[in-house]
Formats: sequence, C-alpha cells, structure tokens
Amino acid sequence: MTICVITPFTGLAGDMLLAALVDAGAPLERVRAAVATSGLTGWELHVESLLTHGLTAARAQVAVTDDATSRPAAELIAMAGRVRPAPVADRAVAALRAITEAEGRLHGEPPEHVHLHELGGHDTLVDVIGVCAALDALQVSTVYCGALPLGSGAVRTAHGLLPCPAPATAALLRGARTAGSDLTGETVTPTAAAVLTAVGARFEPPPEFRLLATGYGAGTRTLPDRPNVAVVHLGEPVDTGHRELTVLETNLDDVTGELLGHVVGELLAAGALDAWVTPATMKKGRPAHVLHVLAEPAHATRLGALVLAGTGSLGFREYPVRRTALVRETETVDVLGVPVRRKRGPHGAKPEHDDVVAAARELGLPARVVATIAAGR
Repeated sequence: MTICVITPFTGLAGDMLLAALVDAGAPLERVRAAVATSGLTGWELHVESLLTHGLTAARAQVAVTDDATSRPAAELIAMAGRVRPAPVADRAVAALRAITEAEGRLHGEPPEHVHLHELGGHDTLVDVIGVCAALDALQVSTVYCGALPLGSGAVRTAHGLLPCPAPATAALLRGARTAGSDLTGETVTPTAAAVLTAVGARFEPPPEFRLLATGYGAGTRTLPDRPNVAVVHLGEPVDTGHRELTVLETNLDDVTGELLGHVVGELLAAGALDAWVTPATMKKGRPAHVLHVLAEPAHATRLGALVLAGTGSLGFREYPVRRTALVRETETVDVLGVPVRRKRGPHGAKPEHDDVVAAARELGLPARVVATIAAGR
C-alpha cells in the first residue's frame, strides 16, 4: 500500500502531475503502453529534465501529428474504456466522465451530446490515462492533496474570455480545499481537477508515512520568482493500527436474499475489504435490507458501480471511516493429526471455520469439539 501526497506549489495541471509521478519513479514505458492500448494514434510522450530556479524538475511533453483540440466527449471516453490494465481504464473513464458532466451542466447539454473544445485534443487523453497508469504502476492506493491555489483574472476559451478558475474547473473542484494565489491566469486545469475527482483525492492531512520518493513536475509557464512545479511524495503509511477507509451503503426493498448473497460475493471477489447486509424497515413499514461495503478509497468508484449494476439501486451513500485493526498472525495447529489454521491476536486465537469443518469431517467429530481443541481452550 502506497500513498501519494500532492503539493500543488503553484497549481496543478495534468502534465505537471504526470511528470511529477514519473520523476518519483513511475516507469515511463508502462505509461506509454497504457496510453497505446486506448487505440490513440499520432502521439509521442516525452519526459525531460530541466532546471528551474535552482530546482531540477521533470516536464512532460506530448507531440502530436493531429493538432485538433475539439472532439466529442464520447469519443475520448470510448478510447479510455479500452485501456489496459482495467483499473487504469476505470479511473481514466471516471475522469473524462467528470469533465463531460461538468461541461454538460454548464452549457445545458446532456452528457452524450457534449463536444469538448480545448479539452478534446490528444494531450488530454494522454495526460489522463498517463496519470492513472502512473498511479497504478506505483501501486498507489490513496491520494492526498494540499490546498489548490486558484489564480485570478481570465482564461480564453472557445466561448470567449471566462473568469479564473474556468467554470468547468470550479465545478469539478466542489468540495476540494482551495486557497487564493497571487498568480494570475489558470493555475488549476480541468484535467487535473477531473483526475483528482476520479482517484478520490482526499483534501486532508495524510497519516504518518515513511517517505519513499519525491517527484517534481514542471508546468509550461515560466514564473519570474519561483519554480512552476507540483510536488508528489510517495510513502508507506506507518502502522498505527488505524486505517482510513470508505463505506458505501444503499437501502434495498426490492432485491431477493439470493441476489443479495450473490452481490456480496461479487463485491468481495472484486476487492472489497468486507461486505455485509443488515435488515431495515423503510417508510410505510416496508421490510428492506441495507447493503454495506467497506473499501479502500481508491476502489470506491469501481465498487460503487458494481453495487448499482448488481442491485439495480438508483444510488448509494459514501462516507469515510477509520478502522482500527490489531496485529494478528496466522498459524497452523495440529488437531489429532489434522492441520487447522487459526488466527492469533493479542487477546486470543480463533480457528478458520473451513479448516474446522474439514477436520471434523475427517476425524468424525463434532465441529465444535474440533474448534475447541484448535483454539487451545
């Protein structure tokens, strides 16, 4: 489990974040390979080193043979959906859908009719897929981001001059921590804001972690008095017994018990840390169930989609939780010549139920007797 802490020193753009992740150790060839699986052609991605105000940083540049910047959003989403590995595709699609939905709301269009202007070029797709692939290669499970500095003034778009931050960026940053800046112009791009949304970035102090690597990603703008960079720190959380996780919940009054059991199994197989069902009484006295899913924050979007598809629910609740887990170890004990695994923690030991049942069947004893022997009681 690796965490990524983003410090947007002068702001954040997709190419800055991608460059910083490569500078921190993400393999550039893995990034290029992921982008290539989208079917996008006519592009090259280069990451070069430069010195800016005494600081060595990386700069990501996308060279294209097709300089069109206007495309239907659905076209970019379809290409992102073909990306491999699948977790990279999930995050890239989520980022592009976030952009599409924000643009659609701003311009009064349904998402399927949105046409991206400045964001419709090759570089948007390369940056989005590239960042998601870099995070996947680095095995980042959780992203934390500092307050994003918002510039002032105006930005030129296909719709004319618009205030900074651009309306799409402002819509995507709803709920994020921001701060004023003495810089004018666009300091946070819609691409960066959408990626932060897609990876479930947390705008809160990170937990204690052991620093593994630091990367500096430079933007294209040159500032007179400071380096124009975003910084990423990669680290291993220090094991304090606490872990920041996400819970998804949805109320269901029209799903059978058999189907709920199947969905729980599918969620666990898809990477949920736990999934369970509790009975509930809804309005008008209707009996119902609440489906709960405990997940890593980085997997919440994907598992939420599985909840909706598997149950037919129209929505779910999502909130952060802190789990405290005591140190435990798995050991194997001998029960009358049959091995049985058990988990041992600070306050006792518990045998694995499947092993107990198998041993009981082999020994011809009641399972409760085998469990008592295996537990050492």
